[in-house]
Amino acid sequence: MANSIQIVQWDKKYRNDFIRLNREWIERYFRLEPCDLKILGNPEKEIIGKGGELFFALDNGQVIGCCALIHHPESGKYELAKMAVTPQSQGKGAGFKLGSALIRYAEEQRIPKLFLEANTLLEASVKLYYKLGFKAVEADHPAYDRCNLYMELKLSHND
Repeated sequence: MANSIQIVQWDKKYRNDFIRLNREWIERYFRLEPCDLKILGNPEKEIIGKGGELFFALDNGQVIGCCALIHHPESGKYELAKMAVTPQSQGKGAGFKLGSALIRYAEEQRIPKLFLEANTLLEASVKLYYKLGFKAVEADHPAYDRCNLYMELKLSHND
């Protein structure tokens, strides 16, 4: 099943899917916070316009998942964020493919390190982040009230 999943980068036609997928998972488990509303309100400006990228998982042409590489110019840091996979598509490898594509892209861009914020209640997500190579570290100014886990991944650049 995972072999039918294709990963593509940002295209305006996926904008509403990005917003829908993120609203669904956040509102299912938590509540939308001001930083969510800012990003979801204008992903072109808040992600693409700041040097980030969006990735989408397609299955038979349908968007089933997404994730974002968000650049924080004020700190120079890059975040893996806004990862969401439709409930009916979870467990089929879409999240791993999304995360792997984002990490490859970050390495190509010579980004030295990624971080993410998570919540330990979402066990499958946390397992995925460890599988992708992230390690838990001391929180560095968490942006979300809902998050109780801060993780980093140091990237190796192949010259």
